[in-house]
Amino acid sequence: MSSPMRCMLTGLVLTITSLVTAADPLPIRLHPENPHYFQWRGKALALITSAEHYGAVLNLDFDWRKYLETLERDGMNYTRIFVGSYVEPAGAFGIERNTLAPASGRFLAPWARSDTPGYAGGGNKFDLERFSPEYLARLKDFLTEAGRRGIVVEVTLFCSTYSDKQWAVHPFHPQNNLQAFAVPDWKKLHTRDNGPAMAYQERLVRRLVRDLNEFDNFFFEIQNEPWADNHVMGEVINPYLTDRYKWPNAVEVTTADSIAWQARIATIITEEESRLPQRHLIGQNVANFRLPARLDDLAPGISIVNFHYAYPEAATWNLPLGKVIGYDETGFAGRTDAVYRRQAWNFLFSGGGLFNGLDYSFTVGHEDGTDLTNQSPGGGSPTLRRQLKVLSEFLHSFDLAKLRPDRDFVKQSPGGVTRVLSAPGQAYALYLEGRAPVELSLDLPAGRWRAEWIDPVDGVVLQAQDLDHAGAIRRLTSPTFTESIALRIIRL
Repeated sequence: MSSPMRCMLTGLVLTITSLVTAADPLPIRLHPENPHYFQWRGKALALITSAEHYGAVLNLDFDWRKYLETLERDGMNYTRIFVGSYVEPAGAFGIERNTLAPASGRFLAPWARSDTPGYAGGGNKFDLERFSPEYLARLKDFLTEAGRRGIVVEVTLFCSTYSDKQWAVHPFHPQNNLQAFAVPDWKKLHTRDNGPAMAYQERLVRRLVRDLNEFDNFFFEIQNEPWADNHVMGEVINPYLTDRYKWPNAVEVTTADSIAWQARIATIITEEESRLPQRHLIGQNVANFRLPARLDDLAPGISIVNFHYAYPEAATWNLPLGKVIGYDETGFAGRTDAVYRRQAWNFLFSGGGLFNGLDYSFTVGHEDGTDLTNQSPGGGSPTLRRQLKVLSEFLHSFDLAKLRPDRDFVKQSPGGVTRVLSAPGQAYALYLEGRAPVELSLDLPAGRWRAEWIDPVDGVVLQAQDLDHAGAIRRLTSPTFTESIALRIIRL
């Protein structure tokens, strides 16, 4: 293609994008026809990413511009950030080059630094009565650039503390700020029994709600992993591991005290936005693995129900809530790309609308996501991002507003396990894992159809055929595949 022609096409795309955005200026929201997905800038959307460990804004050494450029180039449409009310020390969770653990003196918090030295993470103590103009400017610049590149940002307001090591560098630790108010038990920091901390938490939330209201490309999440500090033990995942009634073989159910505090934060967000032009979605991190959420598990106004290290049942069991069900974090299952690719396909084909894999190839100095020697409990790589782009392109080749999980389309699949999303009578998206070849018996309506078998690893169409079908059961045999395969059937 000639250079002038490329310029004309680029200009046309930018013009169309501008028109769509101008015609649909509302922030990202649940799709009105299908609330298991999002609607943003005129499109039905699933959010899919392999992204850095939440320190892009608070880590001054991290080149967030190169990072966002990389996400866009690799086809990722989503990232998650922590706002700086929590930070990690070096070595936390076995992560060697952790973007959420800035070097000494390089932590940019929402609060201004004082003139008094003594912050445990390097530099001066924080003044919790003053917000940091540098921080607010960097946060807004990040959201602006992300929006320009078609990337949605999950803004996580708070995070559990986990351990004394994390508490030692926490901005609310009395030795780290001028106010030096007492926090008798850091496990209660995110409950209503948190003393003076609540006032400072509320001020932070209200300030961020006001300052970010103009942006259309973000949603709030109240707290990361609230069950870590405040939980009761729930379901055992594998009852045959009789000595493992704890992580990672049990669901930690968030306590009522924690949920009450989260309800207060959600109310603060909605109260503040009631006086502002825009309304933004609020997500809540409910549990690890899986849990059929009850209404009293959720704070008021919640639109996104997030799980970590989620099984497909986390999506299936919670579809009746009529909200987006998110796989908000994975990454503690080793370094192999296939593990996370399969997690993403299985969860999203069970009705989920959001997937985020921790990508430890993003580090300071490697904001292009090429650090493949970083020691960590998880993976992430350019290869995995290419594979997730295949998934994103496959899903978005359908009209997501019309897709629902379909348990009736596949009648038999000996040797294989299938998950199906469909717009009945119009389109079918099928994901299959098992031992090839697999013969599928499909309840396909009468008509002319196009069937394409696709490799989830590289997106290559392995086999395609047109079907003239008279109705009733249609049998299709898959091509040979190693581990998994996808099938797209569209009415002609």
